[in-house]
Amino acid sequence: MDRPEGIVDFTPDPSLFPFESRWFTSSVGPVHHIDEGTGRPLLLLHGNPDWSFLYRKIVAALRVDFRCVVPDYPGFGLSVHPPGYGYTAAEHAAVIDELVEHLDLRDMVVMGQDWGGPIGMDVASRHPDRVRGLVMGNTWFWPSADRMTRFFSKTMGSRPMQRLITGRNFFVTQLMRRTLQVKLSDKEFAHYTDVVPTPASREGIAVFPKQILDAHPWLGEVETRVAATLGDKPVVLIFGRKDPALASDATIARWRAEFPDATFVDLPDAGHYIQEDAPDEIVAAIRESFS
Repeated sequence: MDRPEGIVDFTPDPSLFPFESRWFTSSVGPVHHIDEGTGRPLLLLHGNPDWSFLYRKIVAALRVDFRCVVPDYPGFGLSVHPPGYGYTAAEHAAVIDELVEHLDLRDMVVMGQDWGGPIGMDVASRHPDRVRGLVMGNTWFWPSADRMTRFFSKTMGSRPMQRLITGRNFFVTQLMRRTLQVKLSDKEFAHYTDVVPTPASREGIAVFPKQILDAHPWLGEVETRVAATLGDKPVVLIFGRKDPALASDATIARWRAEFPDATFVDLPDAGHYIQEDAPDEIVAAIRESFS
């Protein structure tokens, strides 16, 4: 399918992102995704401020054994930036739900990191009959109100920080760059900066930090539904420990309490963006648990 109108004018470097771009006509407009390989489906869900590019090394390794489906949420990557869209986690989850049904994904493994966790857990808990298992890393799915979380959400949601995020691409050029434990080339990192070239294109990035607190009612619904539907699924937990917020001892303990039989993969040298920092370890864990 040719690139739809209204999509950001950015073309990934095929030497770094050697995958065919596809667009699904969702209820809010064209949603970009890649769909590579055959076998058991892997639904790989990104967080903030990234897009399907984050999973490139994992897809390149696993598409020989799995069908890797990696979408960009509306307002991220090469997906539409819809007028009137709120960029909330609940809206993103609804769009991914549409994609799952459109592609008729069954026996799928859902992986989520950062906001991909609650979005993936929402989708999985709505369709437990379609889910083989879960892979979750540096993420959560419940209303979180610890001191660090509240501080981050309120600070990033303040008017000055919102202006920096949209006007100067602060979340990507400062927070993401400093959080990465690996050194990306300029060409690689440009796939995160250049895909959001204008203040308007960064609106979704700005909304996600506010959602940490604003989405508490929705997160409460996800938490309840997960407990009722996903307790018997095999789960792999993969945590980069150089992430003081979403890899804290308390966060990991909460995951283990919810899924006491989960396989735990500790990544002592990885930070928040585990797909960049430790792709080989993620690939090995998925193969070992779900091949």
